[in-house]
Amino acid sequence: MILEIVSYPDPRLKLKCEPVQEVTPEIRQLAADMLETMYAAPGVGLAAPQVGRNIRMLVMDDGAQEEERRPRVIINPRLTLEGEKVTSKQEGCLSVPFNYRADVTRYERVRLQAQDLDGNEIDEELTDFAAIIVQHECDHLDGVLFIDHISRLRRSMYDSKVKKCLKRKAAE
Repeated sequence: MILEIVSYPDPRLKLKCEPVQEVTPEIRQLAADMLETMYAAPGVGLAAPQVGRNIRMLVMDDGAQEEERRPRVIINPRLTLEGEKVTSKQEGCLSVPFNYRADVTRYERVRLQAQDLDGNEIDEELTDFAAIIVQHECDHLDGVLFIDHISRLRRSMYDSKVKKCLKRKAAE
């Protein structure tokens, strides 16, 4: 089932998420629905708060822009940022309206520790695009959006655009 994606400035996107205590049938179904939603959007990552769930779970696919899909469900992720800082060019987000994009500084490598849907421990190094995706999605789990990483001027210009649009919608 395709889920509704929560959009900025919804306050739920600013909340720090709670750990998943147990992988239940409901969590499995949510993971499947999140993957379906991510692919339909289309996107390469989606965190639980983006679909209104305040839990530490995300889905991603670093091959979604290629022909071969590599879907992943990551539960209770912990990241160790490693390597050099790189610029994620024109990063976007399914929860940020107007297809807004900006360059964001990220790390080229991360150590990911988490669990999968079967309760197996994940402990691996991610690099390049996969590292950027997981950093972006883990930010969501801590109530951080990619627009929180841009300059104050660019952010205020973007916020003004969002406020104008919301006023227009309220007046209709």
